[in-house]
Amino acid sequence: MQKLLVIAKNRRSVIHICMNWANISFDWNHARSFLATVEEGSLSGAARVLGQTQPTLSRQIAALEAELGVTLFERVGRKLVPTPSAKALAEHVHMMRDAANALSLAASGQSQSISGTVNITASDVMSALILPPVLVQLRQMAPLLKINIIADNALRDLQRREADIAIRHVRPTQPDLISRFICDETAGFYASTRYLNRAGRPAKIEDLAEHECIHFGDADTMLGHLAPGGFPLTEENFRIGSENGVAAWEMAKAGLGIIIMADHVALTEPTMERVLPHLDPFTYPLWLTTHRELHTSKRFRLVFDVLADFLK
Repeated sequence: MQKLLVIAKNRRSVIHICMNWANISFDWNHARSFLATVEEGSLSGAARVLGQTQPTLSRQIAALEAELGVTLFERVGRKLVPTPSAKALAEHVHMMRDAANALSLAASGQSQSISGTVNITASDVMSALILPPVLVQLRQMAPLLKINIIADNALRDLQRREADIAIRHVRPTQPDLISRFICDETAGFYASTRYLNRAGRPAKIEDLAEHECIHFGDADTMLGHLAPGGFPLTEENFRIGSENGVAAWEMAKAGLGIIIMADHVALTEPTMERVLPHLDPFTYPLWLTTHRELHTSKRFRLVFDVLADFLK
């Protein structure tokens, strides 16, 4: 009882018991470098997104390991593999990053003060089937912001301000543009269960020659990409399709044939099946691009960074 009275009279002692600040000693920059390395999968990738050198990043991670007393990565061949401890810690550091972002927004008043229009150009499939959830997030963060999605499979000229931010599958080479590599996306052949029950499930590449296929974009261009892979497809297989990827996807869902679609789109549709699942997927890069001058603007930088985090 006497001890309780002493503690009650001395509020500083209570605060000291409740929060031991000495245990919170590691550097946030070290934690940020650690999380970037986990998410990018390599020191080079983390160094690129953080704008640092690999040796600097390596020293920061080593310092964090020393501060926490745990091993965060193991080198397997040329790869850097997170340890179980690293995977557990990454969840906490991810929350720290979100809290830091929220603090930054609150401190600068961005959630209320960012306004104006941001034009984002992306493919029709990306615009309709992937981006809506991140638009909800942006609306919550910056309710005064106006966002215009230009759903177009053609490349818009950012230097001529046909758009402010572009999501592309090719890296632009113009010196006034800055780009961030997001990831390598994958795609494969898909068809509806209804179609496969009717037409049969191909067991090997040669079987594709007997199936109806759906093109989106230009059919000849699609055949040009498929020919080097030994796919026995001709114009006769592509009797239906559309310039619009969303329309072509709906045709495939309706049972009209086999289509090539991004895995992260197709795998969310329960009525669609992967065709020839043993084949290696098609891969293609995803780049986020904007004009160098726009990247210093608060509203464009906010949208750019949120898109980059989301698309990963």
